[in-house]
Amino acid sequence: MAVEFSQFPGRYERHYRRRLANPLFPGDPVALDQEVLLEMQRLDHEELLGFLAELRQAVQRAVNLKPNVGSEVVLELKEQLDRLYEISAGLAEDHGGNQAAIKQLLEVIMRNVERGAAADPRAMDELAQERIARAAHFELLATPLVADLLHPHSNIAADELAPSLLSEDGPGLAAALQLFDLAQLRQVFADASDRLVNCAEPPAGAHARLQQIGSRLALLERQAALN
Repeated sequence: MAVEFSQFPGRYERHYRRRLANPLFPGDPVALDQEVLLEMQRLDHEELLGFLAELRQAVQRAVNLKPNVGSEVVLELKEQLDRLYEISAGLAEDHGGNQAAIKQLLEVIMRNVERGAAADPRAMDELAQERIARAAHFELLATPLVADLLHPHSNIAADELAPSLLSEDGPGLAAALQLFDLAQLRQVFADASDRLVNCAEPPAGAHARLQQIGSRLALLERQAALN
Protein backbone atom coordinates (compact mmCIF):
# COMPACT_ATOMS: atom_id res chain seq x y z
CA MET A 1 0.00 0.00 0.00
CA ALA A 2 1.40 3.38 -1.03
CA VAL A 3 2.28 5.87 1.69
CA GLU A 4 0.53 9.17 1.07
CA PHE A 5 1.91 12.62 1.77
CA SER A 6 0.55 14.18 4.95
CA GLN A 7 -1.93 17.03 4.72
CA PHE A 8 -0.09 18.78 7.56
CA PRO A 9 3.49 17.43 7.45
CA GLY A 10 6.04 17.92 10.18
CA ARG A 11 9.54 19.23 9.64
CA TYR A 12 11.06 15.86 8.70
CA GLU A 13 8.55 15.05 5.98
CA ARG A 14 8.47 18.67 4.87
CA HIS A 15 12.21 18.80 4.28
CA TYR A 16 12.19 15.42 2.57
CA ARG A 17 9.53 16.68 0.17
CA ARG A 18 11.50 19.90 -0.32
CA ARG A 19 14.44 17.84 -1.58
CA LEU A 20 12.48 15.49 -3.84
CA ALA A 21 13.70 15.69 -7.46
CA ASN A 22 15.26 19.06 -6.61
CA PRO A 23 18.62 19.55 -8.38
CA LEU A 24 19.45 22.57 -6.22
CA PHE A 25 20.33 20.36 -3.26
CA PRO A 26 23.77 18.77 -2.88
CA GLY A 27 24.26 15.30 -4.34
CA ASP A 28 21.98 13.47 -6.72
CA PRO A 29 18.32 14.54 -6.77
CA VAL A 30 16.29 12.57 -4.23
CA ALA A 31 13.71 10.18 -5.67
CA LEU A 32 10.55 9.29 -3.78
CA ASP A 33 11.13 6.28 -1.55
CA GLN A 34 8.10 4.95 0.31
CA GLU A 35 10.16 3.57 3.18
CA VAL A 36 12.01 6.84 3.65
CA LEU A 37 8.75 8.80 3.54
CA LEU A 38 7.26 6.50 6.17
CA GLU A 39 10.35 6.98 8.37
CA MET A 40 10.07 10.78 8.08
CA GLN A 41 6.43 10.57 9.13
CA ARG A 42 7.41 8.33 12.06
CA LEU A 43 9.98 10.87 13.22
CA ASP A 44 7.41 13.64 12.95
CA HIS A 45 4.94 11.58 15.00
CA GLU A 46 7.51 10.94 17.73
CA GLU A 47 8.29 14.64 17.91
CA LEU A 48 4.58 15.41 18.12
CA LEU A 49 4.10 13.02 21.05
CA GLY A 50 7.05 14.56 22.88
CA PHE A 51 5.65 18.05 22.38
CA LEU A 52 2.19 17.07 23.65
CA ALA A 53 3.69 15.50 26.76
CA GLU A 54 5.75 18.61 27.55
CA LEU A 55 2.79 20.89 26.83
CA ARG A 56 0.61 18.98 29.30
CA GLN A 57 3.38 19.25 31.88
CA ALA A 58 3.72 23.00 31.30
CA VAL A 59 -0.04 23.55 31.60
CA GLN A 60 -0.05 21.60 34.85
CA ARG A 61 2.81 23.73 36.15
CA ALA A 62 0.84 26.86 35.31
CA VAL A 63 -2.28 25.54 37.05
CA ASN A 64 -0.30 24.67 40.19
CA LEU A 65 1.47 28.04 40.48
CA LYS A 66 0.98 29.55 43.93
CA PRO A 67 0.19 33.29 44.26
CA ASN A 68 3.47 33.96 46.08
CA VAL A 69 5.70 31.90 43.80
CA GLY A 70 9.12 33.38 43.04
CA SER A 71 9.66 35.42 39.88
CA GLU A 72 12.34 32.99 38.65
CA VAL A 73 9.74 30.19 38.49
CA VAL A 74 7.32 32.39 36.54
CA LEU A 75 10.01 33.53 34.10
CA GLU A 76 11.17 29.94 33.58
CA LEU A 77 7.61 28.90 32.75
CA LYS A 78 7.26 31.83 30.35
CA GLU A 79 10.45 30.79 28.54
CA GLN A 80 9.20 27.21 28.31
CA LEU A 81 5.90 28.33 26.80
CA ASP A 82 7.69 30.55 24.28
CA ARG A 83 9.83 27.58 23.27
CA LEU A 84 6.82 25.25 23.03
CA TYR A 85 5.05 27.69 20.72
CA GLU A 86 8.13 27.85 18.51
CA ILE A 87 8.32 24.05 18.34
CA SER A 88 4.58 23.71 17.67
CA ALA A 89 4.93 25.75 14.50
CA GLY A 90 7.02 23.04 12.85
CA LEU A 91 5.07 19.98 13.97
CA ALA A 92 2.85 17.65 12.01
CA GLU A 93 -0.91 18.28 12.20
CA ASP A 94 -2.74 21.54 12.88
CA HIS A 95 -1.81 23.12 16.22
CA GLY A 96 -3.95 26.23 16.11
CA GLY A 97 -5.76 25.14 19.27
CA ASN A 98 -2.56 24.38 21.18
CA GLN A 99 -1.02 27.65 20.05
CA ALA A 100 -4.08 29.58 21.21
CA ALA A 101 -3.82 27.87 24.61
CA ILE A 102 -0.12 28.74 24.88
CA LYS A 103 -0.89 32.37 24.02
CA GLN A 104 -3.56 32.49 26.71
CA LEU A 105 -1.15 31.15 29.33
CA LEU A 106 1.51 33.62 28.24
CA GLU A 107 -1.01 36.45 28.52
CA VAL A 108 -1.88 35.46 32.09
CA ILE A 109 1.81 35.29 33.00
CA MET A 110 2.59 38.62 31.33
CA ARG A 111 -0.23 40.35 33.20
CA ASN A 112 1.06 39.00 36.50
CA VAL A 113 4.59 40.12 35.71
CA GLU A 114 3.32 43.55 34.65
CA ARG A 115 1.38 43.95 37.89
CA GLY A 116 4.56 43.27 39.82
CA ALA A 117 6.49 45.80 37.74
CA ALA A 118 3.81 48.53 37.68
CA ALA A 119 5.91 50.90 39.79
CA ASP A 120 8.96 50.59 37.51
CA PRO A 121 8.52 52.54 34.22
CA ARG A 122 11.67 51.07 32.71
CA ALA A 123 10.57 47.50 33.46
CA MET A 124 7.12 48.23 32.03
CA ASP A 125 8.69 49.57 28.84
CA GLU A 126 10.83 46.45 28.51
CA LEU A 127 7.75 44.25 28.98
CA ALA A 128 5.89 46.23 26.30
CA GLN A 129 8.80 45.69 23.91
CA GLU A 130 8.78 41.99 24.78
CA ARG A 131 5.10 41.79 23.81
CA ILE A 132 5.81 43.42 20.45
CA ALA A 133 8.78 41.16 19.76
CA ARG A 134 6.83 38.03 20.70
CA ALA A 135 3.92 38.95 18.42
CA ALA A 136 6.29 39.55 15.49
CA HIS A 137 8.14 36.31 16.20
CA PHE A 138 4.94 34.27 16.36
CA GLU A 139 3.78 35.82 13.09
CA LEU A 140 7.00 34.75 11.37
CA LEU A 141 6.58 31.22 12.74
CA ALA A 142 3.39 30.87 10.70
CA THR A 143 5.75 30.22 7.77
CA PRO A 144 6.83 26.55 7.91
CA LEU A 145 10.32 27.24 6.56
CA VAL A 146 10.91 29.78 9.33
CA ALA A 147 9.82 27.21 11.92
CA ASP A 148 12.14 24.64 10.34
CA LEU A 149 15.12 27.01 10.36
CA LEU A 150 14.55 28.16 13.95
CA HIS A 151 14.06 24.71 15.44
CA PRO A 152 16.76 24.05 18.07
CA HIS A 153 17.75 20.92 16.15
CA SER A 154 16.98 22.06 12.62
CA ASN A 155 17.31 19.30 10.03
CA ILE A 156 18.22 21.81 7.31
CA ALA A 157 21.99 21.46 6.96
CA ALA A 158 24.21 24.47 6.27
CA ASP A 159 24.72 23.46 2.63
CA GLU A 160 20.95 23.04 2.25
CA LEU A 161 20.04 26.56 3.37
CA ALA A 162 20.39 28.28 0.00
CA PRO A 163 18.59 25.46 -1.88
CA SER A 164 15.76 25.56 0.67
CA LEU A 165 15.36 29.31 0.28
CA LEU A 166 15.43 29.09 -3.51
CA SER A 167 12.75 26.38 -3.38
CA GLU A 168 10.35 28.42 -1.23
CA ASP A 169 7.43 30.44 -2.57
CA GLY A 170 7.62 34.24 -2.59
CA PRO A 171 5.76 35.00 0.67
CA GLY A 172 7.56 32.21 2.53
CA LEU A 173 10.94 33.45 1.34
CA ALA A 174 10.07 37.04 2.35
CA ALA A 175 9.37 35.83 5.89
CA ALA A 176 12.51 33.66 6.06
CA LEU A 177 14.78 36.47 4.85
CA GLN A 178 13.86 38.50 7.93
CA LEU A 179 15.91 36.03 9.99
CA PHE A 180 19.23 37.14 8.47
CA ASP A 181 21.38 40.16 9.20
CA LEU A 182 23.43 41.89 6.51
CA ALA A 183 26.54 39.71 6.79
CA GLN A 184 24.48 36.52 6.81
CA LEU A 185 22.41 37.60 3.83
CA ARG A 186 25.51 38.41 1.81
CA GLN A 187 26.62 34.81 2.32
CA VAL A 188 23.15 33.48 1.52
CA PHE A 189 23.06 35.45 -1.73
CA ALA A 190 26.53 34.25 -2.70
CA ASP A 191 25.63 30.62 -1.96
CA ALA A 192 22.29 30.88 -3.79
CA SER A 193 23.96 32.45 -6.83
CA ASP A 194 26.54 29.67 -6.89
CA ARG A 195 23.80 27.03 -6.71
CA LEU A 196 22.00 28.46 -9.71
CA VAL A 197 25.18 28.87 -11.75
CA ASN A 198 25.99 25.20 -11.19
CA CYS A 199 22.47 23.88 -11.77
CA ALA A 200 21.73 22.93 -15.38
CA GLU A 201 17.95 22.83 -14.93
CA PRO A 202 16.89 24.81 -11.84
CA PRO A 203 13.28 24.53 -10.70
CA ALA A 204 10.77 27.04 -11.98
CA GLY A 205 10.86 30.21 -9.94
CA ALA A 206 14.39 29.73 -8.58
CA HIS A 207 15.78 32.72 -10.50
CA ALA A 208 12.91 34.88 -9.24
CA ARG A 209 13.72 33.79 -5.69
CA LEU A 210 17.37 34.78 -6.21
CA GLN A 211 16.23 38.22 -7.36
CA GLN A 212 14.07 38.43 -4.24
CA ILE A 213 17.08 37.63 -2.05
CA GLY A 214 19.10 40.25 -3.94
CA SER A 215 16.41 42.87 -3.38
CA ARG A 216 16.34 42.17 0.34
CA LEU A 217 20.15 42.35 0.43
CA ALA A 218 20.13 45.69 -1.41
CA LEU A 219 17.64 47.05 1.14
CA LEU A 220 19.85 46.04 4.06
CA GLU A 221 22.88 47.53 2.30
CA ARG A 222 21.06 50.87 1.92
CA GLN A 223 19.95 50.84 5.55
CA ALA A 224 23.50 50.09 6.70
CA ALA A 225 24.84 53.00 4.65
CA LEU A 226 22.48 55.39 6.43
CA ASN A 227 23.63 54.33 9.90
